[in-house]
Amino acid sequence: MKTRINQLKDWLSNKIVGQTGLIERLLLALLADGHILVEGAPGLAKTKAIKTLSEGLDADFHRVQFTPDLLPADLTGSEIYRPQEGVFEFQTGPLFHNLILADEINRAPAKVQSALLEAMAERQITVGKKTYKLPNLFLVMATQNPIEQEGTYPLPEAQMDRFLMHLSLDYPAADAERRILEIARQEVLNQASAPFPKIDQESLIRARGEVMQVHMAEPVQNYLIQIILATRAATKYSSELGDWIDYGASPRATIALDRCSRAIAWLDDRDFVTPDDIRSVAQDVLRHRLILSFEAEAGGISVNRVMEELISIVPSA
Repeated sequence: MKTRINQLKDWLSNKIVGQTGLIERLLLALLADGHILVEGAPGLAKTKAIKTLSEGLDADFHRVQFTPDLLPADLTGSEIYRPQEGVFEFQTGPLFHNLILADEINRAPAKVQSALLEAMAERQITVGKKTYKLPNLFLVMATQNPIEQEGTYPLPEAQMDRFLMHLSLDYPAADAERRILEIARQEVLNQASAPFPKIDQESLIRARGEVMQVHMAEPVQNYLIQIILATRAATKYSSELGDWIDYGASPRATIALDRCSRAIAWLDDRDFVTPDDIRSVAQDVLRHRLILSFEAEAGGISVNRVMEELISIVPSA
């Protein structure tokens, strides 16, 4: 199964150029059974990435454009009255698909955001007096545009915490831009690469089980925990760091970092986790979970800088 997942990764890399980090994080979220929040300017292949991923899986995909007039029922579905039968029939909404793109999630009001984030956490939705289970394979990729902030509804910290990872995208390099032009031309001329043999959902669920069986030695686990604790009591390592952080990461972050570290090791064909695995995903797992102080914001201190210093200062196993 590892071979198939890595083949999928290579296939995606040939179709989504210049966004290796996004591809890797999507696969990590798939294996760690979580959701990701992606922040980046328009045109950076966010939609194409998850749509192309769905083409490599035996899974369906749905894109929801979040707007100020969106209603919770537009996501969950609603009960429709059938006068011929005299009964209400439930019409499922987009949340019943396997892979979902919540495009510009911060443009919808809090009620809609809550409906999505509740489904992400509970893996079920309630309409009226009935509760409906969501698919076992259920991955949400939500996006935010960092440029246009007018008319947006920022996600509360408690809801941000439900995302496994928060990824920040940058523009591709010059070589990647050339390759993008080549791929765009091939698509117009119908010379696109051959489709990928789909991976079935049962195999993915088994792969998740294998990921959780990856061994994490006690010293490595202690290192992981120390990173989390450092976000809550950074003064232990640096008084300056302590002044920069108001609130640290929750236990949900501990679980997320554990799962992502095991998934990294599994993809690397290892049956054990190393401190490097933890460091490689720590920023994306913790970026959206730290609340910086006013002093840090006034001084132009970014959460990325805080995370870099934290990771560098906590001794490894």
